[in-house]
Amino acid sequence: GLQAGWLRDYNYRCQPVDYSETPKALRMANATWFFIEDVNNFDKVFFVLRKKNNQVSYLHLWHHTLMPLCAWIGVKFLAGGHGTLLGVINSFVHIIMYSYYFLAGLGPEIQQYLWWKKYITTLQMIQFIIVFFHSAQLLVYECNYPKFIVLLLGTNALYFLYLFGNFYRKTYFKKKNRRGRKKTRGNQERLDSKVKRVQNTTSASGSKKTRVNQE
Repeated sequence: GLQAGWLRDYNYRCQPVDYSETPKALRMANATWFFIEDVNNFDKVFFVLRKKNNQVSYLHLWHHTLMPLCAWIGVKFLAGGHGTLLGVINSFVHIIMYSYYFLAGLGPEIQQYLWWKKYITTLQMIQFIIVFFHSAQLLVYECNYPKFIVLLLGTNALYFLYLFGNFYRKTYFKKKNRRGRKKTRGNQERLDSKVKRVQNTTSASGSKKTRVNQE
């Protein structure tokens, strides 16, 4: 994607589709097909190998149900142009994500150092924000690129931003709150235990003093 256009030749404000058969146009068409049809399916392989069936969520199913349709539309009608920036950004995100999966698959001795998992989700949300604004600008500037696809890209980016944001909130905010509540309960239990020991000690001292007085 970078060598086919976005590194030097493509315009970030407006990039129409190149329907010619020049080497760069064909290279971008091949990149579009490879990314959508192949790269986006690798994480399913990692889930199966790691036996993480619980990670196949609605978000995951929606994403991979949509990809074959996007692959057909992209390669058939729009194998290049403005919308391919999504593929370039997402490729870098997937490199980082698959690196995490690979390291996590090496076992617990490596997993203890993988503290940066939540930042992958943050990176995914940032990419959808970039894609939304990159697409939305074509609603303002005139460009020979289909407005319907611009609306589809922008709407889809916002929906994925919502899904990933919801996943982030449930996975990391609630987990943090649960740890906080657990810590609070632990502190309260220790405090109650200390108070009980003091009360028992005081009660025992009082009983002993009463017996001495009676004697």
